[in-house]
Amino acid sequence: MNSNPSPSNSSRFEGCTLTGALSVLSEVRDAVCIVHGPAGCTHHNFSLLHATLLANDRLEAPRLLSTRLTENDIIFGGEEALEKTIARALSLSPASVFVLSTCIVETIGDDTAAVCAKAQGVPVIAVPTAGFLGGVFETGIRNALASAASLARPPAETTLSANLVGEKNLEFGVDENAAEIARLLSRLGIGINLRFVRGIGTRDIERLGSAAVNILREPALRPVGEDLQKRFATPYVDSFPAGLAGTCRFLEEVGRICGIDASAAVEEERACQAAIFERFADIAGSRVHFVSPHPMLEADPDAETICTECAEALGLTVAPDGTAIPLPYPAPVGTAGLRRMLHRWRVLIRGERRG
Repeated sequence: MNSNPSPSNSSRFEGCTLTGALSVLSEVRDAVCIVHGPAGCTHHNFSLLHATLLANDRLEAPRLLSTRLTENDIIFGGEEALEKTIARALSLSPASVFVLSTCIVETIGDDTAAVCAKAQGVPVIAVPTAGFLGGVFETGIRNALASAASLARPPAETTLSANLVGEKNLEFGVDENAAEIARLLSRLGIGINLRFVRGIGTRDIERLGSAAVNILREPALRPVGEDLQKRFATPYVDSFPAGLAGTCRFLEEVGRICGIDASAAVEEERACQAAIFERFADIAGSRVHFVSPHPMLEADPDAETICTECAEALGLTVAPDGTAIPLPYPAPVGTAGLRRMLHRWRVLIRGERRG
């Protein structure tokens, strides 16, 4: 049973550059991540990642080490502390080691990459994750994906499969979203080659270039998609599918890239969508209005479009005096995501009727 309390407030994917990178690289199961900086940076991120794992019924701890820089290290340089911590990491017999920088070590000028280059035996990869010059959470994700991709090898052959690139590992429903993509791709006869990066090993990354298509979690990852396309000639779709029409367009685009006629798959999916809306006929004709899920968040135009699309399909009336329906944040993925969203709508509408 998933103990995560509520999807409306648990999409924890905002934060600093370091957190963004760790949300990716901590999912390489046989790797150790070293945070080169003060102990507090590691403690904060360990707590966040551990809580997220527990909330998703994963009884494990992220493999993080800290160089635990002191005032003397900050004054005289922390490269010696990093060398000692890399040696400690290697004593744990990892398949790879990722060394993530922090704002303080970038400020004092430690040459993290040069220290990592001295290591022997397994890949020790420096990842630039200091955000003090303007980096944000998404910057950390992009830098982490690029660093992990350095472990990939030129493919011997391309298979009719897809990579899921840049899943939001702190997001509520991340595995449900991946399952929905797998379901949609199966309509085209396409399997999943690699979840890059979620729940995989270092050696798994070697086959990154063997997929026929990369599917990015969101358009912000286009630089990653472009880089992988240059390296492996793998085309990409720039986001997970969202909405009724958007899900069908997704099937058409993947089919076009892979040389597959998607017309039958699209018709099957439209029939699936129609059947789902029939299940919610009990709320047809209700009056609703859509509101931001949080006063500090701007309304997502894509979410508004999707909600309007679903309201029209259900015959709902959008009016100021209708039941307040929070806009989803982020937008639900595929048809299964819409079904979960409509369940929440039903609870709200029925609750107001009883009131």
